[in-house]
Amino acid sequence: MNRTSLIAFALIIANAVPSYGADELKREASWSIPSLDQMSAILADGLAQQGMDSTAVEVATTQFRQRILSGDQDVLGAYVASASSAIPAIAELSVRVAREPASITTDAMVTFAEALRPSIEVWIARSLIQKRLYDEAIPFVQSTNPVLTVDPAATMFYRAASSHALINKDQVIADLEKLLENESTIPVRFARTAQLMLADIKPLKKDSLDEISRMMDDVGRRLELGRMGEPVAKKEQEIIDKLSKMIDQIEQQQQQQQQQQQQQQSGGSESQGGQPQGMQDSQIAGANGVGDVDKKDLGDRNGWGNLPPAERQEALQQISRDLPTHYREAIEAYFRKMATESK
Repeated sequence: MNRTSLIAFALIIANAVPSYGADELKREASWSIPSLDQMSAILADGLAQQGMDSTAVEVATTQFRQRILSGDQDVLGAYVASASSAIPAIAELSVRVAREPASITTDAMVTFAEALRPSIEVWIARSLIQKRLYDEAIPFVQSTNPVLTVDPAATMFYRAASSHALINKDQVIADLEKLLENESTIPVRFARTAQLMLADIKPLKKDSLDEISRMMDDVGRRLELGRMGEPVAKKEQEIIDKLSKMIDQIEQQQQQQQQQQQQQQSGGSESQGGQPQGMQDSQIAGANGVGDVDKKDLGDRNGWGNLPPAERQEALQQISRDLPTHYREAIEAYFRKMATESK
């Protein structure tokens, strides 16, 4: 499964409604999935802090329990729906998340009690991730303590999913390894996808072709979502800088190899007494240059889209000629995208 398929799979999973049976709710580990009573208590505490009277709290928690036991909604969805029935502002927020997800920021949470926020924030983050709004999702769960939510496993999973898309390797590994401490307890869909994401992200090395390819995918996603501002421009420049650095390293290696080959050839071209020997059958005639390699010219990095088509194509060929086919195609597609978007 390639990286694009992995993210798509994670998003499909995000839409699935989990099934929390009685046995699953009772399991315990180093961090625990809360029982139905514990989840109800989290909701009740949040509503009480928000100033709801005991009757409103009882109605909302009863609705929450019914939604969970019936299997009609997942835990986060049931939490938000039940809280919405008691607090109109949460219902209004739900509508905004559905209609204008990119406009939602953490400022929307300031009117809610501290105990009420964590589970709502995870629900918002999940909604944003489903729409590939990873940058917008991260602030909602970046500092969330999973044990303060009704679904700790979802908190770690969706934070990791967003971090994975944004190539935050350390955060992904930290969340998923913690999540998989309870591999036998968490929903199977979380466990399987967590294993795939870990296997995908762990080999990633800084400044590698793999990292550059992921960054190009991320910029492509942002452009598809209409992101054209300074953050995207910075990421584009970072990609170009990494490519330039990699190309310089390739050129240096080529120069060193050719110089070594010339030294070996010149060392074996003379016989004893300093008289030249005849050319060997395996030696290439005419190989008498100094070993220099033409530098690849990326042109004006800030004006890629302004280059004439012929020069742009030549630069593409220079940039990608030493790279494997997969990365060469990705790089060429990326720069074509830049050229199109900059017009």
